[in-house]
Amino acid sequence: MSTPSNTGGTPEQNGAPESLHRRLLEHRALLFAGLTTVGISVGGIVEIVPMYSASAGPESMEGINPYTPLELAGRDIYIREGCYNCHSQMIRPMRAETLRYGEWTRAGEVAYDHPFQLGSRRIGPDLQREGGRYPDSWHYEHMRDPRSTSPGSIMPPYPWLYEQKYEMDDIVATVGAMQTLGVPYTDSSDAAVRQSVTAQAGKIVAGLKASNATVAEDDEIVAMIAYLQRLGVDGKAALAKRSAK
Repeated sequence: MSTPSNTGGTPEQNGAPESLHRRLLEHRALLFAGLTTVGISVGGIVEIVPMYSASAGPESMEGINPYTPLELAGRDIYIREGCYNCHSQMIRPMRAETLRYGEWTRAGEVAYDHPFQLGSRRIGPDLQREGGRYPDSWHYEHMRDPRSTSPGSIMPPYPWLYEQKYEMDDIVATVGAMQTLGVPYTDSSDAAVRQSVTAQAGKIVAGLKASNATVAEDDEIVAMIAYLQRLGVDGKAALAKRSAK
């Protein structure tokens, strides 16, 4: 039994019908160059125009306020420890997610996040609506021993947060940097930042003390708790207010 021979020519030379792109574009250099130019131009416009229309977005939301200085310190610790590698802060508009985590994330909620902490994967739960979900004492125990509050968790403990201290000078510098980026802090002076940090940390420490947890005001865990308890709070209030109108 003989097998078909391979002539080695093009499909058209071997009897196959000539393809459309060959009939229209090959041997027509000017037409091909023109279509290529149009394609590149359209792609460039799609990429460039949003850069010059940034004043029209992102969505603004009334009631969204900047992080307090202590919360900024906690956010820096959150980033330093790589928490974004396992936790997202973006609830997608899907029923399964909104039933578990709450309202889906709006762009205006993260207007003051530099950089964004939306995340790209979830090993642990989403934290967009974490603020107020648990008391401060829960977060205190969870960071010390995750499995004491979440049986089966694969999250590692962070014992150094109870030993290391945040630096007030670093917080003052961070607030100044955020103000440079356009975050509307009305007073970023050294005295104002220190007063805000001391007042908020004192409240957290007092609450933890009532739960028999011993902690100093400048422990990093205090800043971390402040940040986690802020996540999504303004957004939930703003969305509730919007729905009530």
